[in-house]
Amino acid sequence: MVSARGNVMKQAGNGAKSKLQKAHIVFRVNGEQVEVAFSPHKTLLEVLREDLRLTGTKHGCELGECGCCAVLVDGRPILSCLALGVAMEGHEITTVEGMAVGTELHPLQQTFAELGAAQCGYCTPGILLTAKALLENTPHPSRDEIKEALAGNICRCTGYIKILEAVELAAARIRGEKAEPTRETVYGWE
Repeated sequence: MVSARGNVMKQAGNGAKSKLQKAHIVFRVNGEQVEVAFSPHKTLLEVLREDLRLTGTKHGCELGECGCCAVLVDGRPILSCLALGVAMEGHEITTVEGMAVGTELHPLQQTFAELGAAQCGYCTPGILLTAKALLENTPHPSRDEIKEALAGNICRCTGYIKILEAVELAAARIRGEKAEPTRETVYGWE
């Protein structure tokens, strides 16, 4: 059976009572073409974690409210808990595992580490990817633009200030500016 989007799907059973077993799609994940077969009801979150073993994307609320599962689809942040895996045929997916180049961290990953912008780290992959999309489209974001972009990403540990400062610092470094964190950012108010 071939769906309207061209996905090949295998059926099991006999005659009228046959049930759909697997969707078989091809898409790009972190720059590599991937071919995967999975149950057609699975979300992109489940396909990434369970079938492709890319566990950087986190299960959060699974209701589209926390942002933990954010990934980039064709460069735009989406909540992978709300997207069906079968809908990703032919798209480019970027997960947190695809941010670093070899052993070199993405500037956002580097500034988050430098400033302690992650505490438990559960929300961090979604925040990093959402911030990456922002900086690719808005190289010099204001604090308010960063807040608006990250409004769908909930963090229960950091209080957000270090996250905002890390995004600002990464933006400056991506623009090629020689930027270092202020002493107050690293050590707190004196």
